[in-house]
Amino acid sequence: MVRTILFDVDGVMLSEERYFDASALTVWEMLHSGKYLGLPGDAFTPAPDEATIRRVRQTVFSNDEVLRFLKARGTNSNWDMVFLSFSYQLIRLCQYLREKHPAAAELLTGQINRAKLAQVADWAREAGDFAIDYKAFVADFGKGNAEKAELLLYLNQIAGERCGVETRIFSRNSELWELCQQTFQEWYLGDDLIAGSIGRETFQPGKKGFLTDEIPIVEPAKLREILLELKAKGLTLGIGTGRPTIETHVPLKELGLLELFEADRVVTASHVLDAETAYPQSAPLSKPHPYSYVKGYLGLDKPDAEVLNQPLPLPGAEEILIVGDSLADLMAARKMGCRFAATLTGLSGKEARSTFEKEKADYILEDVGEILTIFS
Repeated sequence: MVRTILFDVDGVMLSEERYFDASALTVWEMLHSGKYLGLPGDAFTPAPDEATIRRVRQTVFSNDEVLRFLKARGTNSNWDMVFLSFSYQLIRLCQYLREKHPAAAELLTGQINRAKLAQVADWAREAGDFAIDYKAFVADFGKGNAEKAELLLYLNQIAGERCGVETRIFSRNSELWELCQQTFQEWYLGDDLIAGSIGRETFQPGKKGFLTDEIPIVEPAKLREILLELKAKGLTLGIGTGRPTIETHVPLKELGLLELFEADRVVTASHVLDAETAYPQSAPLSKPHPYSYVKGYLGLDKPDAEVLNQPLPLPGAEEILIVGDSLADLMAARKMGCRFAATLTGLSGKEARSTFEKEKADYILEDVGEILTIFS
């Protein structure tokens, strides 16, 4: 009998669309803004209209082909998606520049910060004519079998093949990853809220953010009724999400849903980052690593050391149901020994049914609104 339900947020309760938009805009900014690489070919603005946002996402992610590839390889973090997409084009740019500036290739062997990007930008302005190739991303990464966190490390291999250097800088524990993460946060939170998230103002002001423009998947009043009925059945409700805390609490509170989840069982990407900082040897801890859901089950007051050392599968795992939209969620549930309910409201929509059937998900729901059918 299920006693605890742990929900993902994006693709389950809230649409992922704005997260994907913010990811594409982050890559676009870092490639074309004069404060980053300043590559020609696309005029940058921190306040794009909706038509520009649609065009940028279509271009950066090759009509979502890149997103589908990354999702299929188990990447569920928008921060990682930005890092992978930008770093790949940076490697290609350094390959282009190295004939005239041999130091461009060597730059990839050390930590990459704003100063290093400014140097590359100077070389690029002098050289001119570099062509960004977004479609090449899937072709290059498709040559290997890297999945999940290994995809970030695979950038080191691509750098070696394209630029003839040996490097290990491409990983989550890098200055460039942190820069990509913070720039994404600027886009999603906007000028007014960013300082509370990353401790500084926006590096490039003018971003309004997407936090007040969330798109619920199921009508909030209906979802509230469903969650209340689940609680009335004695079920404990929690969350394990790749969103940071502010991006989880604010929209769910505005929709009247946050209070229905146990406060000590709402685990976010902020908790993941804290745990990775305290225990870097265990990183990465984002999904499909089960940390978020294990922490959600054990509670926020449980020390991370105990969470990370918790034997898996969990004792009593058959009493836990995880509700998610991605293979990363399913992988985490499998490691924990839990039941898994897939919702067909993620990036691939109803096309994901065959994948979840192949992976033998315990339940497949058109959307989270159907969850009561599991308990009828």
